[in-house]
Amino acid sequence: MELKKQAVHGAIWVFAEQFGSQLIGFVLNLILARILLPSDFGTIALFSIVMSIGNVLVQGGMSSSLIRNAQNDERDYSTVFWFNIASAVLIYLVVYFIAPLFAQFFEVEILTSLIRVFSLILIIDSFAMVQGVKFVKELDFKKNFKIQLPSLLIGGGCGVYFAMNGYGVWSLVYYSLIQNSIFMIQHWLYSSWRPSFSFDMQKFKYHFGFGVNMTLSALLNVVVANIYTIILGKKFSPSILGYYNRADGLKQLPINNISNTLNKVTFPLFAEIGDDNIRFRNSFRELQMLVMFIVSPLVGILIVSAEPIIRVLYTEKWLPAVPYLQILSLAGVFQPVQSYNLNVLQIKGRSDLFLKLEVVKKIIIVLVVVVSLPFGLFALVWGQVLISILSLFVNSFYTGKFIKYSIFDQIVDLLFSLFLSSIIGLIIWIIDLYYFQYLLDLVRIGLISLTFLIVYFIVSVLLKRNEIKLIYSLIKRK
Repeated sequence: MELKKQAVHGAIWVFAEQFGSQLIGFVLNLILARILLPSDFGTIALFSIVMSIGNVLVQGGMSSSLIRNAQNDERDYSTVFWFNIASAVLIYLVVYFIAPLFAQFFEVEILTSLIRVFSLILIIDSFAMVQGVKFVKELDFKKNFKIQLPSLLIGGGCGVYFAMNGYGVWSLVYYSLIQNSIFMIQHWLYSSWRPSFSFDMQKFKYHFGFGVNMTLSALLNVVVANIYTIILGKKFSPSILGYYNRADGLKQLPINNISNTLNKVTFPLFAEIGDDNIRFRNSFRELQMLVMFIVSPLVGILIVSAEPIIRVLYTEKWLPAVPYLQILSLAGVFQPVQSYNLNVLQIKGRSDLFLKLEVVKKIIIVLVVVVSLPFGLFALVWGQVLISILSLFVNSFYTGKFIKYSIFDQIVDLLFSLFLSSIIGLIIWIIDLYYFQYLLDLVRIGLISLTFLIVYFIVSVLLKRNEIKLIYSLIKRK
């Protein structure tokens, strides 16, 4: 099957999974946000830091190593499987005993019991990682779709039930535990693979050798990425963190759906052509242009219509989240492009360079945070926009060296979508200020969105943009 045809076929199922799960998760979180308090979501965000670190340590970069290696056999999969379980149990025990320290640091007593119960997910998830990798390698994204939706529906339904019966923040914990348990069970039901009772030290060394740098990179990324959560939770309040957390989650909805869908499909496909730099560069360039063409207008709509969106979805009590949503959306527009540039290093097997870039970026983040923190909360959040731009330059450095696609070339390719979205967004913002804001919120959101997308599409067609041609060719090939 031709590469593009495989990509389109896989993208359909990945997008169905991503969109379906994101939509269900979004609706469930919307219901929970109307029942629970902002401080409940802030508390969840605090102990999610522990979970993020634990997940990185459990996987140890092994999943990426299995995906990129075309010569895996039964010993590879079984070795990684048993390593995941052993490391999950060990890390859970560590988390169990250090939980009181987190509660003491953030001065939230309930964190101790919340962390100890919630962290059981580490062990649950470790039983399903290898099966998930096999689905990805086989490009069997249809199974992921079948697995994800029931898990969300049952887990989320239970979470809503607990929230309505006064369980507060615990309803969010039970939601995740039930969802992940069903997710794991279904992986075993849908996968015919079963681990053998073997552990090959040579296989372990091979995957660990690649994975250790990926793990250090991911660990560094998680710790520094959560620096805002740590600062907001410690210096301000769980409520402020709750506003920030909901805004960040809403921002991620359009960006992650598009970015992760294409990333899941293209990573294994690009791995097949990684040695052909010309073909790799051309395919990579098309991906960059396509994702920015789709993401930039969605981000523009989110920024312009942030206030009515928050009011309609979460009610008036969440309106303080509006400025966070606008700023974080602006910072997030480059997120997919950053991620794809790093994929080049993974495909080329240069996890050492991946780690070096992560170290550089984390230094940048810490410097920006240190400089912006004295100027207050919003200076701190605006710093994320600067971090996003600088990270793009850092991430694209080796892309230019390996496949001759420099940051200058990338900016030239992406500039049209960014410029057009900015101009349309500014014009519609002015119109909204004088006319649309007096309308009902739903009508206002609809008018902003439709006007933005129609103008964006018409201008792109009139200028005969390559992105339109690419979308048409992908649809035609399907």
